[in-house]
Amino acid sequence: CSYKNTFKCIFSFSFCVSVSLSFSRCLFVFLCLSSLSLSLSFQDINKRLSLPADIRLPEGYLEKFAMNSPPFDKPMSRRLRRASLSEIGFGKLETYIKLDKLGEGTYATVFKGRSKLTDNLVALKEIRLEHEEGAPCTAIREVSLLKDLKHANIVTLHDIIHTDKCLTLVFEYLEKDLKQYMDDCGSIMSVHNVKIFLFQLLRGLAYCHRRKVLHRDLKPQNLLINDKGELKLADFGLARAKSVPTKTYSNEVVTLWYRPPDVLLGSTEYSTPIDMWGVGCIFYEMITGRPLFPGSTVEDELHLIFRILGTPTEMTWPGITTSEEFKTYKFPRYHAEPLVNHAPRYLSATISIYCYLLWERTTYFLPHKLRDSI
Repeated sequence: CSYKNTFKCIFSFSFCVSVSLSFSRCLFVFLCLSSLSLSLSFQDINKRLSLPADIRLPEGYLEKFAMNSPPFDKPMSRRLRRASLSEIGFGKLETYIKLDKLGEGTYATVFKGRSKLTDNLVALKEIRLEHEEGAPCTAIREVSLLKDLKHANIVTLHDIIHTDKCLTLVFEYLEKDLKQYMDDCGSIMSVHNVKIFLFQLLRGLAYCHRRKVLHRDLKPQNLLINDKGELKLADFGLARAKSVPTKTYSNEVVTLWYRPPDVLLGSTEYSTPIDMWGVGCIFYEMITGRPLFPGSTVEDELHLIFRILGTPTEMTWPGITTSEEFKTYKFPRYHAEPLVNHAPRYLSATISIYCYLLWERTTYFLPHKLRDSI
């Protein structure tokens, strides 16, 4: 009898151990699969909603998104995408902490801020809304263009917040602009850094031009630099999509010092060379520490340009002598000066690049045969 009881006890113990081990194995497998499932879901959500990699999703959001979202092999409606982003915290003022005031303009004020979603610094551009006029056209243009321009050398637009009183654009934060950088250097930048910044400027601009977008306001204040030395194009308020079916644009574009001569003379027909002239002026300013054409008026600006590059003639600019604007100013006959006289730090290769940037603009309206011979 005692043997039977002992056998029963041993059998019961073995059975319990077996069941316990099987349950443990199943629980372990379930936890591993659940963890993998959550990880994949987080990656899928990031990819589907184009979220930052370091974003903090609200607690329970993964499960809620999985229940409400359509299968990943089907497209997500715009309405559902907006609702999903809103639940995370996008489009809400309380998501961002306002810190220091960085600057103020006619239509907007820029603040340094911090995102509660990523804990990263951001730039908050608050655009005041007038009840009768609504949002300025520059803000609408900037938003519409930057939503489609994604490049390492173009500032990133993270979020848009619309309230009754203002429209807030949330940008990535960069420590300073090129003008501040040059001032910090005592207006003497190393040639190595000039090359690095010029390369990044041209790369970002080439991306815009390939997508038929003209920036139309290139200047050191609109080129932002972070602590890693990355340069990014910013302030697309005057930018224009060239794909719009029109050849005529406004001539009230580009800050005076960086505006090409044909636009100064009232031309409204221009293309990508309008930006290349600005690049040439910025290049000169980086290498010399001073602006190339710091005119105070349109007439003064044209005088400075012609004094260095020479007064245009029918040979160099066909049709210029019949321009009413040009005849009004009665410019003296200036002869072109060697650029090396104005920039001793230039090497011969640098002079060639600089001449190309300026002549790309000034020879734009020349016949092809004449342009190729210059």
